[in-house]
Amino acid sequence: MASLMDTLVDRRTNNDAGLLSFSAPTYMQARRFFGSLVRAMYRLEVIGADRLPVTGPMVIAPNHDSVLDGIVLGAAISRELRFLGKAELWQSRLLGWVLDGLGAIGIKRGCGDHLALARMRHALEAGQAVAIFPQGAIYGDRVWHRGAARLALVTGAPLVPVRLIGTARALSRDRIGFPRLR
Repeated sequence: MASLMDTLVDRRTNNDAGLLSFSAPTYMQARRFFGSLVRAMYRLEVIGADRLPVTGPMVIAPNHDSVLDGIVLGAAISRELRFLGKAELWQSRLLGWVLDGLGAIGIKRGCGDHLALARMRHALEAGQAVAIFPQGAIYGDRVWHRGAARLALVTGAPLVPVRLIGTARALSRDRIGFPRLR
């Protein structure tokens, strides 16, 4: 019999199974498409990816300057990543469907969402790589939060800081550009 935690962890955030007649894109399908696009448009240069663990749990903690950051991170790291995203993203049925297909986990901000953290911990215990943006937002109060470090400490997974360079110049509130990204 499954424990209450397993039941909560396996619960889907968006239960719109009949939203579209075809399945949501998988992480690898999206990575293949967007990774090629990012590499071509922005001449993405990746430094140090060869030092990342190839298997096993890992917490990726990148800076967050643009809505493009998750796509660039997915293009730069060859492993499948489970992203932590704000729960408001699931308010759009279509975006929620896509995020569910990609394996993203929604978190309610400002209230200590223990269910989301339990789902991230479960993913790490299963040997997956998770990505948490410690700044939490690209606008407003961008205080660095402790969630990524705490999760790494609790699970024993390596914490990998990542610096994304140029994404704010590529896509931000009043700017669209094509700088070289690193």
